[in-house]
Amino acid sequence: MKIAPGEAVIAVLHTPREKLFGILDEISAAGISLRAIELSYFDDWVGSIAEGEQYLPMSDYFVPMWRVERVTRDEGTLDAPSLSEHFEKRTGKNLGEF
Repeated sequence: MKIAPGEAVIAVLHTPREKLFGILDEISAAGISLRAIELSYFDDWVGSIAEGEQYLPMSDYFVPMWRVERVTRDEGTLDAPSLSEHFEKRTGKNLGEF
């Protein structure tokens, strides 16, 4: 099954090494477009939203395909929820709103 626009994804990039978590807009031969945050910021971001504090919004990214190492769908298991499920549980909001 292909990853479709509107799905929550984790993108692993290189040169420099980065990990992004967000909502996919498009995948093409040129690269990927997504609305995302740095994965390392996820816990602080969710905590700020849950507490009603100021937070950095998701940013729009275009990443050229030569930098893309991997794009995976944000999927959880019975033992470990996905990041988007974790977000919804802590904030009571849908990730697509951000």
